[in-house]
Amino acid sequence: MNAPATTASDGRRPSERARARAAYRRAQHRRALLVAGVATALVLGAVVYVVTTAPGWERAREAFFSPERAWEVLPEVAAGLWLNLRVWVVASVVALVVGLLLAVVRTSRVPALFPLRILAVAYVDVFRGVPLLLVLLLVGFGLPALRLPWLPVSAAFLGGLSIVVCYTAYLAEIFRAGIESVHPSQLAAARSLGLSRGQAVRRVVLPQAVRNVTAPVASMLVSLQKDSGLISILGAVDAIRAAQIATTGDYNFTPYVVAGLLFLAISVPLTRLVDAWSARQGWRGELRGVAGAGVVR
Repeated sequence: MNAPATTASDGRRPSERARARAAYRRAQHRRALLVAGVATALVLGAVVYVVTTAPGWERAREAFFSPERAWEVLPEVAAGLWLNLRVWVVASVVALVVGLLLAVVRTSRVPALFPLRILAVAYVDVFRGVPLLLVLLLVGFGLPALRLPWLPVSAAFLGGLSIVVCYTAYLAEIFRAGIESVHPSQLAAARSLGLSRGQAVRRVVLPQAVRNVTAPVASMLVSLQKDSGLISILGAVDAIRAAQIATTGDYNFTPYVVAGLLFLAISVPLTRLVDAWSARQGWRGELRGVAGAGVVR
């Protein structure tokens, strides 16, 4: 006796054509996985062959991939990474708050805030156009020259301040785009319910704006985590500086590889979380609950 045909989630029996289409899609998916696996294996095999058969491979392996040296310098590099993480967390919080305030000021239409809008536009234009490395050098060597008694002059503080200055400008533009993406009818509806303009912006516009730009803001914070390693040029003993100190004398560059792997151990999971969030909030996530919706090819 034949088994009953598979039924759809709503209890209806799929037609013969629908079953054929599903079988075809499964076959295409299996074929795509097979082709992708073979292509990946061929590329990786070619890379491994070229690298391992190079005339200087043995010397490069000892200079860059020494397991004994990596285990020896791991505690020092990890201790330096802890400084990078602290700078990243503090700089992220400050840049988010200040960037959101700048975006609110820049999108405000209050006449009394016109001078602040001009300053916000100038700030964003300047620090979005100047390289972060140059800002680090100017802030790191310029502010201590002023000899202000109340200003901390530690390399970690000045490096974090430079990162905040630049990333605040980036985040302000992202938040401004999120605010302008909210339809004006939302503000008009809030005003019609008796809310003042400030209340409407705070309770209606900003929550929607922040939600709209969560994924790009998270991507920017991942980039900030990587750029926290630039504070080493000011003398802060972070992961990169600790690796540089460890290479002094024996010219074995394995500590740099260790530092890179530690940064990857943080940035890669963060990147995957951002990708998952983007997929969940994006077009495919909106269609997930629609019957018959799927990935468009």
